[in-house]
Amino acid sequence: MDDATDWYGADAATFGDRVAAAREAAGMTQKQLSKRLGIRVATLRAWEEDLSEPRANRLSMMAGLMNVSMMWLINGEGEGLSGPVDTADAVTDQTRDILTELREMRADMLARAEQMARLEKRLRATLERSAHE
Repeated sequence: MDDATDWYGADAATFGDRVAAAREAAGMTQKQLSKRLGIRVATLRAWEEDLSEPRANRLSMMAGLMNVSMMWLINGEGEGLSGPVDTADAVTDQTRDILTELREMRADMLARAEQMARLEKRLRATLERSAHE
């Protein structure tokens, strides 16, 4: 497959995109899948929104429940879903540009969130030191 039609490959989709697509293709809601995995819906939602990732045991269980390979969930390679049939011809340069910009924004947001967490940790440590002086 080339990049233009590899909807779920590493360059076109995130881990969360693949989890959501496989869940939907398996005909499950977030609530149904989270119950079968023994996790909270919020945890699954965080995985689908690329805010966190599951441990290997949950990843393996999830892949089995959705009938895709673990590697496909991780990087889009291996046994998984093919792209949406209806819209395969609708992928234009403009669509690819929008998707690229969205991926860049998501990466920037995650980096900013990590930066914010580091600053909050430093602030807490500074406040604790000040309180003990």
